[in-house]
Amino acid sequence: MNIPYARPDVTPDDIKAVIDVLQTDWLTQGPLQERFESAVARYAGVRYAVAVSSGTAALHLVYLAFGVGPGKTIWTSPNTFVATANAALYCGATADFVDIDPRTYNLSPDALAKKLKTREKDLPFLIVPVHFAGQSCAMEEIRSLAEGRGIAIVEDASHAIGAAYQGRPVGCCHWSDAAVLSFHAVKIITSGEGGMILTNRADLYEQLIRLRSHGITRRPELFSEPNPGPWYYEQVELGYNYRLTDIQAALGLSQIDRITRYVARRAELIRLYNQALADLPLTLPWQDPKGSPSWHLYVVQLASERIKKTQREIFENLHRAGIGVNLHYIPVHLQPFYQKLGFRAGDFPEAECYYRRAITLPLFPSLQSDELNYVVDQLRASLLD
Repeated sequence: MNIPYARPDVTPDDIKAVIDVLQTDWLTQGPLQERFESAVARYAGVRYAVAVSSGTAALHLVYLAFGVGPGKTIWTSPNTFVATANAALYCGATADFVDIDPRTYNLSPDALAKKLKTREKDLPFLIVPVHFAGQSCAMEEIRSLAEGRGIAIVEDASHAIGAAYQGRPVGCCHWSDAAVLSFHAVKIITSGEGGMILTNRADLYEQLIRLRSHGITRRPELFSEPNPGPWYYEQVELGYNYRLTDIQAALGLSQIDRITRYVARRAELIRLYNQALADLPLTLPWQDPKGSPSWHLYVVQLASERIKKTQREIFENLHRAGIGVNLHYIPVHLQPFYQKLGFRAGDFPEAECYYRRAITLPLFPSLQSDELNYVVDQLRASLLD
């Protein structure tokens, strides 16, 4: 068998939606982008949505819109893809980290409280919780800690469309100022590549619309020139070309009605994995009772003290068996680039302990029972041999 850790689900209807766009005059930014934004906003229960070319672009633009720049610092989780921190550096700002909760692998409210207490004179400008693997962070506690100190919150919900927290959709921005989604090929739904920023703030929305398109506006009330011609537009700030094409939007829009089905299928596969792996020397994913994850990833931790093989040996055994296991993530502060910025091994011990034990098993809606059983059998053989 050859089983990847993730696989996009592209249906004939998805293909038709893309072909239909190719037969119109709107190949770049057009009406389907707006429809995609409206559909995601409705699903997440939020007022505004701004589609962009990638999740990284979404992070970059939302940081800029908040005023992240030189002299400012964002705090995020070390257990994330590098883009969450990198986007702050794009703005000329600094990135720092808060250690993770050993059960959820998300940013720890206890670690956050401790770090805030020791840094009262050097507070972050922005806190960016990452909903790792599709499980919401403890947003109520994080919001409470940030709110009293005037710190804004942006949720990196790249893994988490379709998830819920305390009965509300992740992305509704009830406990945050904005949220970022990703529609990369391996995410819950895909537009091939793409991202989105969600917010309930009109001021933020208007600025994001400009920033994604070179800082340009066509709104007469913002013009400096009185009574210009109908061709007129103005660049009012430095922006970027981060627009989503209608080709991408067509694919995302075609997929959005399947989110509930995809998340339900992922939850069923999680249940099957948990049953089949319960007797093995592994720590299986823990679910916060306050939330309902979208289960973007299925990560197990090796009980190393009960296993003769190393993490690398097990990983390589599974790869040789045709199973595309992965590892999410190498803690960002351990990357050579961030080591040059002054971070060191030992700075965030929970994230580092997690990394030494974690393996991501295949999980995607089209994963079949025989494939899942094969993964389980091969993992069992590798662990117990």
